[in-house]
Order: sequence, then structure tokens, then C-alpha cells
Amino acid sequence: MVAWRDDTGARKTLKVLHVETGMRLYGGALQVACLVRGLAARGVESLLLCPAGSAISAEGYPEKVSVFATPMRGDLDIPFAWRVKRMVRRFHPDLIHLHSRRGADWLGGIGARLSGVPVVLSRRVTNPEPRWVVPLKYRLFDRVVTISRAIRDGLVAAGVPDSLIRVVHSAVPRPDPLIQWPRQRLLSEFGLPADALILGMAAQFIRRKGHDVLLEALPEILSRFPRARVLLFGKGGLEEDIRRKFQVAGLTEVVRFPGFRSDLTDFLGCLDVLVHPAYDEGLGIILLQSCAVGVPVVTTAVGGIPEIVRDRVNGLLIPAGDAAALVGAVDQLLQAKDLRVRLGRAGREIVEREFSVDQMVEGNLAVYRELLE
Repeated sequence: MVAWRDDTGARKTLKVLHVETGMRLYGGALQVACLVRGLAARGVESLLLCPAGSAISAEGYPEKVSVFATPMRGDLDIPFAWRVKRMVRRFHPDLIHLHSRRGADWLGGIGARLSGVPVVLSRRVTNPEPRWVVPLKYRLFDRVVTISRAIRDGLVAAGVPDSLIRVVHSAVPRPDPLIQWPRQRLLSEFGLPADALILGMAAQFIRRKGHDVLLEALPEILSRFPRARVLLFGKGGLEEDIRRKFQVAGLTEVVRFPGFRSDLTDFLGCLDVLVHPAYDEGLGIILLQSCAVGVPVVTTAVGGIPEIVRDRVNGLLIPAGDAAALVGAVDQLLQAKDLRVRLGRAGREIVEREFSVDQMVEGNLAVYRELLE
């Protein structure tokens, strides 16, 4: 059980208020769900403050996790800071951990400062912030946890003191072999032919994920591999626009848009290759998930991605925006099953060794201890 001694010397069980404002169980929210479950297994009490109607609020949690759904209307929802303060006054957490940008960082930081409680911010993106924002914003936080070294380097370059930052990589649970789909079930679910070579991409439909690069590369991929089929998982603001572009390109017969699938990891291992031609990425949960089930990946050498994917070890790295390089990398993998198997095996080993949930939980706990002790 994790405990610490307060100012009087009394031994206390650690209690943490977590603030996660995402509506869907994308990468960041999945990490929070894994973290609070891991903390509960170590005896830590977690209070999870999240938006009403969010996917994370509906997850099942152990007894040590209490969920509080609240209205959350984004960065301009100024009263949210006072809702955080009221939570502190009511439950007396030992520290606050802010997990997302949408209102949680600025407003959660202000609420924490008004409460006088130590506060940790998790930073999951590499997006640069205006120089004038940095000294105002980051003085709100006692520690900043970045999910990759690339994000840390960006913050330091922007003026955040390196002494404030701790790197704790994201993680994924070990796949449960009892719930993994057989390939035939995947083929049936998505209407694919028995001899299909299956490429998958799972990402929000936003520009930085690189759907346009795949669109440009796909006709040449199909000319080399007529049996190739593509599953594009996810939702996002550009979904309809991207659907229309694939339709105009005459690719609707070979591309499926299954939407957001909460059971993605149950059948991810049935793919032949995962493609992730992102222009920018803090780390990339889908890359960890793919490696964990032994699927080789083709992705870009940007942001924190090279911290997961090592070129020709567990995947192939290409320059961002390079459709020809994407064609060449996919060609290499679809031509050689033995290469896919070798990269997939290495991917599983890397995830188990470096990106386990236990390591992620212990990394965050170390930050908590550092602040409290």
C-alpha cells in the first residue's frame, strides 16, 4: 500500500484527484483509466473528475476509484476552476493530477493553486505553445509529466525549466489471448475477401494524422497488391471530407470506415500491417497497441514515435508527408511475411520490456512521492 507522512508525521493513504476532460476513450483517457486502476491495486485512492456523458465516466473501476461527472464546456468554462476547488475542499486530496488540455490544464491549474494543493500536469502533445504563454501557464504546476522525451525537449526549448519535467512513457495492457479474434471473424465483420492483405489505420480524422498521405499512396499500393484492403478506424472533424476524397478517388470498394471501435484491440492482431503516416505525434498509443499484438507498423520519424518504433526492428520509419516512401515501406512488408513476423515479434518484446502499465503507474507514483516527501 502506498502511504506517506503528512506535516504532523501521521501516516496517510495517498489520495489523488485526477482531472480528465476528454469525451472519448482516445489515447489520453485510456492512460488515465489504466493509471487509476493501477493505483487502486497499490492502495491509492483516486477521485476521477470528468465530463458528464464521457466514455471514461462509464468505465468500470475498482473500489478505490470514485468517479465524479461534471459539466465541462472547454477552455472558456471559467467556473470549472471553482468546481475543482470545491472538490478539493470536500475530499481533501493530497495532490491533483491534470491529464488533458481541454480546460484541464489552465482551469484545473488555477483551481489547484486556489486550493493550495500540489499539482501535476500530464503533457501528451508536441504542439508548440506561444512563448508568452509558457511562463504564465507552467508556473501553475509543481511537476509536468511528459509521455515522451520529444515532448520534454519541446517544452524545454519553449522555456519550461527541465527541473520541472519528468518523462513517463504511456503504456498499454498486455493483450488477453482469450478474447483475441480469429482472422475469419475479422473478415466477416468488415466484409473482406478471404485472401485480403489487410492494412489498418486507427486515428482521429484530423490533419496531423496523415490520412491524405495514405490517400495519395493507395492507388500505387493497389496496383502492386490488388488484394490489399484498408480499414480506417476513428472519428473526427475531417471524417466526411476524407470519406469524400476516397470516394472521388474511386477507392470505396477497397476502403472501409468502421468508425470508433472500443473493441479495437480484440482484433488488431488480425491486421497484416498498421500504417500511421502522422505529421506529428506525442507518442502514439495505437503504435503501442499494434506492437503489443505483434503487428508491424509503417509510420513516420516525428515527435515521440521513434521512442516506440525502431526502424527495421519493430517497424519501418519514413519521412512525414512522403507518399512514395509509404508505398515503398508497405511494399516491403506485404512482399515478405517473414519480415512481418520478425518485426511483430520484436514489437511485442519492446512493449513488454519498456511500455508496461506497471512501469507507467510506478513512474507517476515516483512523481507523487517526490512532491509529497
